[in-house]
Amino acid sequence: MTTTSAPSGAPKKDHGRAGRNLPAAVASAVVLLTLIGTTLYFWKTAFVFVVAAAVVVGIWELRRGLLAKNIDLPEQPLMAGGTVMVLVAYFGGAPALVAATAVTALVTMLWLLRRGVDGYVRNASAAVFVLVYVPFLASFVGLMLSEGGTTGFDRWDDGVKGILAFILVTIASDIGGYAFGVLFGKHPMTPVISPKKSWEGFAGSAVSCVAAGIGLVIWLFDAQWWVGLLLGLVAVVMATLGDLCESVIKRDLGVKDMSQVIPGHGGLMDRLDSLLATIAPIWLVLHYLVF
Repeated sequence: MTTTSAPSGAPKKDHGRAGRNLPAAVASAVVLLTLIGTTLYFWKTAFVFVVAAAVVVGIWELRRGLLAKNIDLPEQPLMAGGTVMVLVAYFGGAPALVAATAVTALVTMLWLLRRGVDGYVRNASAAVFVLVYVPFLASFVGLMLSEGGTTGFDRWDDGVKGILAFILVTIASDIGGYAFGVLFGKHPMTPVISPKKSWEGFAGSAVSCVAAGIGLVIWLFDAQWWVGLLLGLVAVVMATLGDLCESVIKRDLGVKDMSQVIPGHGGLMDRLDSLLATIAPIWLVLHYLVF
């Protein structure tokens, strides 16, 4: 029996059971969290433009991945319309978001007419899917942030607090799931979709989410503890489903990461999957039970 060794001097790429370059992942997370915290603290409207930029990158990554299946997204109308959707959600509210989504979908389908008949249904269906998956869900950030008004200079209004609760409880899900999965993970949750995701990791996510939800709701809003419990339960379920959906998409497309724009994490969509899945239900909980 023969063995094959790596060439002398070749870098080792085994990053442990979690499959991440942890130092690079932590450094990237610190940079991203600093950007988020700075915009929210000094001028929250700037955070809306950060979200719009993330939507543009997400659409670019999905177009790049879908090309592997011969699906060519019309990225120009999706990027332009997605940016408008995020902005009108913040400045105009839910009715404006619904109208902007409908107009963007129609413009995108009309845009595809220029390519002719072949592949129209395939490309149009994928475009509407991406429209809902990325800019529409991301626009709920604008709805959340507008809860405190759109003047943008009140550093601790309800909108900013809502965004902090949304981000921190979702991060708690990721950290709890990562830690428990690495330390105790033995029973795969969905071996076909995501082999490294375990029931032990899900338990860690649940504990972290519930603890973070209760603590954040009491600290930020001085609300009832059971609202935080509900927030944590909603967040852990939706974050897990969002991660699984992204894993299914990547497996179907035959890619490991959507891109390599974030060192240690892969693509932006690899980080946004849980956030996109949790923002709408978290906004609903806070909008009707807290704000």
